Order: sequence, then structure tokens, then C-alpha cells
Amino acid sequence: MIEFFTPLLSTTWFISLLAIALIGAVLAAVHYAELIAHKTGEPYGTLVLAISVTIIETSLIISMMIAGQEGSEFIARDAVFATVMIVLNGIIGLCIFVGGLKHYEMIFRNEGTNSALAVLAALATFTLVMPIVTVSSPGPNFTQSQLAFAGIASLALYIAFIFFQTVSHRDYYLPKIDDLIIADESIHAEKPSNLRTAVSCALLLVCLVLVVGLAKALSPAIEAGVKAADAPKTIVGIAIALLVLLPEGYAAVRAAMGNRLQSSLNLALGSGLASIGLTIPTVAVIAILLDLPLSLGISSLNMVLLYLSLFIGALTLAIGRTTLLQGVVHIIIFIGYLFLSLVP
Repeated sequence: MIEFFTPLLSTTWFISLLAIALIGAVLAAVHYAELIAHKTGEPYGTLVLAISVTIIETSLIISMMIAGQEGSEFIARDAVFATVMIVLNGIIGLCIFVGGLKHYEMIFRNEGTNSALAVLAALATFTLVMPIVTVSSPGPNFTQSQLAFAGIASLALYIAFIFFQTVSHRDYYLPKIDDLIIADESIHAEKPSNLRTAVSCALLLVCLVLVVGLAKALSPAIEAGVKAADAPKTIVGIAIALLVLLPEGYAAVRAAMGNRLQSSLNLALGSGLASIGLTIPTVAVIAILLDLPLSLGISSLNMVLLYLSLFIGALTLAIGRTTLLQGVVHIIIFIGYLFLSLVP
């Protein structure tokens, strides 16, 4: 399919058309996700969008791995690490920044966010850092048994988090309505009917498929631009991750502007957790069954950026309140990540 569009992707007008279509699909996906979230309530609504996007993103990664393109063994690593950095610094930083500009100070339940960050730190270490320090195989790679363990551990951690978030401690992820002055009146609107919710679920899936499909269609143009600029190939993974995370990012920023930072954090951290907890086990199974090359270990530079992000994230989420300054810190770290990806 991509090969069919390749001649057209050299024309500016067609690239612009795809970009406009992508923005339209993102806006539609956010609209349907918000309808579902309003029907189901927190944290189920944000969970729907996070898992939906991750499942489709995982399918995209697997299809590229099976295609066996040059550098396909690094696709999962680049996509997962880019997602974690975008979530921890880009989305969370932007949400805190725009929310701080409008509302001065925002509050959230730190019991849930700290738990989510702890699981994210464990997942990132198991899958992205461990391959660097293990000695059973050369380079930043797992042996098959180690890869199987990493996949099982990631899935177990993610399932445990979902149970904690939706069953045993659901109240940790609900906003403190009594302490907030909610500016967004949509919260108090009448809930949609069961039929409208079902239709919204179907249309959300269609929109997310379109988002990922359009992102994949735009990837040759992105690769050509990266090659023309003589930039590192990891920029392609970052660009694709940014495109795929557009629906969640846009929904999170909208929630922050409506003084609903809890929803923003549920979306952002849920995306990071799903990206590792669902993607890595699936990719591990495919790599083992089909004997495909897979390299998950990140560089020393990216390891420093990862733990800086986790450390600053822990400080930001520690007290349950945020100000504009914390948003600025996360955004600067994200800009530093982008810059060092260009000039490693």
C-alpha cells in the first residue's frame, strides 16, 4: 500500500493533504474518546484511548519488523523509548504548562500517579536498560530466554497495574472534584446513550486506524527528510511516535486546560505503561516465533535522559500539586531529548 503512494509522496501537495487528513482523524478520535470517557467515567475512559492507540501502534511495529526493512531490529526500541520520553516530558510538561498559565495551580491524586510512575520505571528498566548490562549475549540484546522473561514480566506488571487502577484502588485515579473549580461544563452534561457509546467505540477504532495508517503513509516523506538533512535514523521513530500519540496528547492538553489534570496524567502515564506493557510482550513473542532480530537496549546517553526524566517526574508528582515552573522543566528536558537525538 505504501509503495502505491510512494511516487505521490514526492509532491508537496499530497504530503499536505495527508497531514490535513491526519489532523482531522486525530480530532475525531479525541471527540469519540471523550464521549466514551464521559459514559464510563474515570479511569476507564482514558484507559480506552491509551490501550486502543497502543494496540494499533504495536501492529504497525510488527508489520515493519516482519517486512525486514533496514534497521527493523531497532524499530520497537526506538518507538517505545520515544513514547516514554514524549509522555514523561512532552505531554505531561505541556499539560502542566498550559494548565498553569490558565489556572495558576492544579491538583491531582499523587497516590495513583506515583504508583503509575513506579510501574513505568520498572518496565523501562526491564526492557530498555537490562539488555545493556546483561552479559549472556553480545551488544544491547537479550537472549531468547531473557527476552521471554522481559515480555512476561512486562505483561504481568501491566496487568497488575490495570487491576490496581480499575478495581482495587480506582479512587486513586479519580479527580478531587470537591477541591476543584471545574471550568469545563461538559463534565456535567448528560451521559450518552448505550447506542451512541457503542457507535463511538466503533468510530474511535476507525479513527485510530486512520491515524496510524496516515502516519505510516507519511513515514517515507519523513525518512526522506531525515536522510536529506543527514540526521540520525532514530529521528524517524520519534516522528512516527509523535504522530501516533497525537490523539492522546491533544486529549490530555484539552483536559488540562479544563482544570482536569488528573485525566491528563491518567492519559499520559497510561499511554507510557501500555506502550511497554503491551508492545514488548507482543514483539517478544513474534521475534521468538519467527526468529526475527530484535535489539531493545538504549544508548548510555538515552539511559541518562530516561533516568533524569523519571527522577524529575517523581519530584513533580510527589506532592499532588503543579505549577507552571514544573511544566517548563519537563518541556526543557523534552527539547534537550530532541536536540540530543539530532546531535548525539
